[in-house]
Order: sequence, then structure tokens, then C-alpha cells
Amino acid sequence: MAQKPLRPCRHPGCPELTREGYCTKHKPKRAERGESAAWHWMYYTPEWRDDLRPTQLLREPFCRECAKQGQRVRATRVDHKIPHRGDWALFTDRRNLQSLCERHHNQKTALEMAERQRGKRQK
Repeated sequence: MAQKPLRPCRHPGCPELTREGYCTKHKPKRAERGESAAWHWMYYTPEWRDDLRPTQLLREPFCRECAKQGQRVRATRVDHKIPHRGDWALFTDRRNLQSLCERHHNQKTALEMAERQRGKRQK
């Protein structure tokens, strides 16, 4: 079987030849999976897919944040008001759920992630 031809490393100025994109010295390290990967499985359970999520979207079909601004935008995401961080009781608590549009869900998630990063840096 033929092998790929040797090519220069993709790192600027590196003269090493490699069959992959980067030489061993400059090969990018894989990013570590965040802690959320440990509990991401919860979103694939029948409780979430068949009960919690669809029931919340039926009960509250419009984005809660858009409604505060006087707009009626269909909700596509079900959000946990208080992040559950793998706590099953908090994950399944219906009082902890709210319906949001994709834009507001992404904004809320980004803010939560930024706050967590700031908290990690201060420790």
C-alpha cells in the first residue's frame, strides 16, 4: 500500500517533514473534555427525551426571555435555571426548567461558562 508523501510541518517555519499535518514536536494537543462530559448522558435518557423536555415545551411554548421583551418567539430549548452539574434530583426538578429560544439559551450558557472560568482563575 502506498504511503502519503512527506510534506513540511504545518507549523510556520518548521522544516521537519511528516506524513501527517504536523511533526511530533508541533502536533496540537487534544483539548480535555469539560466536566459536563461526565453528565451529558442525562440528556439521552427517556426521562429527558420523552417526558421532561417535551412536557416543558408544551407547557411553555414561547421563550421566557423574549416574553419579557414583549416578543412571542417559539422556544426550542429547555434550560435548567439553576445548573444541575450532574445532580439527578435538580436535573429532573420541573420547577428548575424554563423554555428559551436558541439565542437566549446560548447567551445564558455563555455567561455561565464565563463566570465559572472567572471563578477558577480567582482560586
